[in-house]
Order: sequence, then structure tokens, then C-alpha cells
Amino acid sequence: MDEKSAESCPKAPDRPRESPAWRLPLPDASGMSAPRGTGGPDRSSDGRLARPAFDGAAPPPVSARTAGAASGASGASGASGANGRLPPERSEPLHGTDPYSTPPYGGPGPWAPAPLVQRPAATPAHGVPLPSPVTTPAAGTPVAAAAPEPAAGAPAPGAAAARPAPLPREPRPSGPRQPRYDPWTTPPAPAPVPPSASAQSSAPAAQDGPAEGGGRHGARLVAATVALSLAVGIAGGLLGAYLEREGLVGDVELPQAGSGTGVDTTPGSVAGIAKAALPGVVTLHDGDGDGEGTGTRVGSGFVLDDRGHILTNSHVVESAARGGPLEVAFHDGRSAKGEVVGTARGYDLAVVRVSGLRDLEPLPLGDSESVAVGDPVVAVGAPFGLAGTVTYGIVSATHRPVTAAGGPDGGATGYVDALQTDAAMNPGNSGGPLLDSRGRVVGINSAIRSAGSGPGLPAGGGGGSVGLGFAIPVDQGRRVAEELINDGRAVRPVLGVRLDMGYGGDGARVATSGSSRDGKPVVPGGPGEKAGLEPGDVVTAVDGTGVHSAEELIVKARGHRPGDVLRLTVRRDGKTRTVTLELGSAVDDE
Repeated sequence: MDEKSAESCPKAPDRPRESPAWRLPLPDASGMSAPRGTGGPDRSSDGRLARPAFDGAAPPPVSARTAGAASGASGASGASGANGRLPPERSEPLHGTDPYSTPPYGGPGPWAPAPLVQRPAATPAHGVPLPSPVTTPAAGTPVAAAAPEPAAGAPAPGAAAARPAPLPREPRPSGPRQPRYDPWTTPPAPAPVPPSASAQSSAPAAQDGPAEGGGRHGARLVAATVALSLAVGIAGGLLGAYLEREGLVGDVELPQAGSGTGVDTTPGSVAGIAKAALPGVVTLHDGDGDGEGTGTRVGSGFVLDDRGHILTNSHVVESAARGGPLEVAFHDGRSAKGEVVGTARGYDLAVVRVSGLRDLEPLPLGDSESVAVGDPVVAVGAPFGLAGTVTYGIVSATHRPVTAAGGPDGGATGYVDALQTDAAMNPGNSGGPLLDSRGRVVGINSAIRSAGSGPGLPAGGGGGSVGLGFAIPVDQGRRVAEELINDGRAVRPVLGVRLDMGYGGDGARVATSGSSRDGKPVVPGGPGEKAGLEPGDVVTAVDGTGVHSAEELIVKARGHRPGDVLRLTVRRDGKTRTVTLELGSAVDDE
């Protein structure tokens, strides 16, 4: 090693360093430790090792030191064996001194210095040679002998070769020095960002996610926003509903159902029944004038067949029966002159005929005996002249005995074994049909009972409906209509006796005196005499059904045909007997 190389190495300061008090004494060549405080080379007066002087030259390589130590050990062993004394202590420690005096490993000691803190170094430029790593030989590998120590002040051979050329250092960045990373400390708050840079860095910041505590703050902000939105929505809805209900905003638009909504014209519905029946119902104007003046009576009727026969009440056409004019108006707007075919005032029935009209729609006839209480019914007519009026109700009673006066002209009284209904009837409904749920005629509307009137007020007279209407059973009306159409007159069944209409007891009593064609209460040779009835007998039942008045007995007899046989329960002188009576016949007008 030349002098130029030796001079390039830095010279360490010559500072003595004391070993700690707990440091063990160094062993000698024989492996024994020298006693503390015995003195010797490289020891101070108090027995502690003194740091050898360092003249600035680099320490010998490890191999040289190892070889020298080995040779010294062999020589010492030989000397110990020669004179029996312990060899002197070594003048060098086991490990070389740190030429840079890096605390706390600057002084010699029996332990190996810990490796220095490794810090990343910059990669040297291309072409700069890297220092070769120093390797420790494996156990058993022969080590070369150490070169003799140079004299004091002389540079150690090979010192310059042991130090590689220093690597170029990167320039230290300007600005404040970054603190060392410590995972146990809280990171410092980020520096404030200028407004101009916040807009540019908003997107990357959103990708990095919220800072510590930002998630909790964001959740609270979202919850507050949702709550505020709900509150505003509810308040707005309530305000809008109030304004709309009070009519303070917008124009009024009334809702309307679409065309055809709610219309049920099936055969079983009221609308279906009315649709099928109205073309066969007529309005009758009996008397002079336009149908609205004094002397004009308005009633109803319905078509029986396609020949133009119409059934109505006899009290509706009383004026026409005596030769007065009669006008018949149909639902489709057509009208024609009517002709009275015949009347049966005892039944309050009449038949009218129109000529010159085609495409008439007769109404089907039903069975009045099959009608039960509670069955739905529909009444069609012209109450107070209002043609085509339809009302709805039920059958509230059957076989109700009703007497109907002959009208304002004082005609004969009619006796009706009627169907009672709560379907509304008013003056003008007389003669109109009472229909069942299948649209078939089960009765002919005839009388009503209104407040302050008796049970015999005809439906063509005064008063109004209180829910008590009466209709002639269609079975009776069909028989009478056939007789009037075929014979021009109707016959009625008779008992052959005169009844006491003023009797107040229970039952129908045969009069004790009175006028008849022969001046006797029981007609000689009549049905009553043949049955054994006598004046003063009280009839209490007909065919097992109780009879409570004279009108009721007449109604029950009118419900049969002439020639039918009745079983009468009679009470005479406090005794009850049963008699059999065959009904006779008489022309209805007699």
C-alpha cells in the first residue's frame, strides 16, 4: 500500500474510552482471564483496559488479525509451557475498533458490535464499482498468517485496498426535513389546501375515502338530509291537501264515470226488467181534451197480444165505456185511438183494443199462485201522467181482501183478492203491470191505501203512496180477459145469498132480511139454498181458511170460477157445522 492511499483515509481522533465497570476481563492466549487490577499492557492503573492509540491508519483486515492472533496464541502456549508462567495479556481486542467512533460501539470489547442501522442508499451511477462484501470464513477453514504489524506511525499495508471508493450521494431535497415514520404516533393533520387546488384534487380525494372520523360525520349528514326531506315532503303534502280541499288552487273539475259504467241490463236486474217491459206498457187518456184538462183520466195498461188487445182497470175507461174518446200512447212515441172491448166492474178489469199498429210487444204472463211474500217485484205505469215510470219493491202480502170503488163516476164496487206490495204506486198507476224478477206479469195494479183514506181507494184517484199498493192476481185477470175478448162479457161466481155488510162480529153473516130479486136473503133455488144456508147463519171459514168479514167472503168466492165447490164452516145457534156449496154464475154487469 502506497503512501498516497494511506493518506486518503481519515484519521480518527485519539480519545481514550473507558470500559464499563461490569465489563469482563479479556482472556489471555491460554483462554484464562487476567485478574482485575493486575496491570499489564493496555491497562490503566485501575485495572481497566485502555484504548490503544490510533494513528489514523485503517485497521488490519480481519484475516490478518485472525492470523496474528493464532500465531500469538501458539507462541504464548509455548512460552507458558517453557517457564510455567501465564502469558501476558493480548494487546488487541477480539474485534477491531470502529474507525468512525460510532457510539456506542466505538471502543473495543469482548462482544461483536451490532450491525449499523441500514438505511436505503441511492443506486450508484452506471459504471461505479460496488464494494465487495466481507465474508467470514467457515469453521475449519485455514486462515492466512497475519502480516507483521507496522512500526508506529507507519501506514498498515493494504489499508488503502480495504476501503472502497465512497459512493456518490444524492443531493438532499430542499425544504423541511420529513420526520421519521413512527407507527405508534397519530399522523399529523394535513396542510390546508388552497381553494384553487381543492377543485383539482376533489376527484382523487373522493377515491381515497373519508379521513378518520369522516365516515361518522358523513352518516350523520345523510341521516339529517333524509329527515329534512321527509319533513318537507309531509309538510308540502298537508299544505297541498288543505289548499285543494278549500278550493284555493286550480279550477274545479267534477269526476264523472265513463259511459256505460254501472249499467246492468241483465234479465234479472231492475234495469233489465224495465228495458224489456217498457215497450209493452201504454198510457191511456180517457175523456175529452189533451189528457191534462178537467174530465180527462190518465191510467196505464199493457199489451196482451199482437192483435192489439190491452188489459187495464175498468175504472180507468169508464168514460170511454159509455162512448167517450180514448187515446192510447206507446213508449216508443206512437199513439192510436182505443176501443173498449168489455168491462168487468166486479173485478175492476177491462179490455181495450187498438187497430192499425204493427210490431206490438206483448208482455208474458206469469203465475200469481206461485208468488211468495218477499219476492221482488217491479211496478210500471204513469203516475200523475208521468209515462214510463218504474218503481221497485217486494210482495208484502198475498190474498189480501180489498174493495175498490168504481171511481169518481160512482161505478160498481170491485172486490179484489189482491197481492200487496210496497212498490210505490200513485194515481195514474192503475192498470199497469206488476212484474216479477223474470219480467213476467203477476198482477194488475189496481188500488192504494194512503194516509186518511180507506183501503178501497183506486190507484187512479187522489192521494199518494205510503207503501201499500194492491194488485189483482194475474190468474184472475187472465180468465176475465179471455171472457171479455171471446164473449164480450165476463161471468162471476155467486153464493146465492145476501150478506149483512154491517155485521161487526167475527165472520160473514147471512142477512136476516133484505131485498133481492124475490125479496128474500137466500135466493130460492140458488147455491146457498141448495147448501142449506139460512138467514142469520155466520160463515167462519172457507176451505179451512178463516173468514172475518163479509168482504173477505166475497173476495174468496170471486177467486174461484163458477161451478167450483167450496166447504163452508157455518155457526148457527151456537153450534158449528160444515156445508158444501157449488158456486153459481151471473153476468158481471147484472
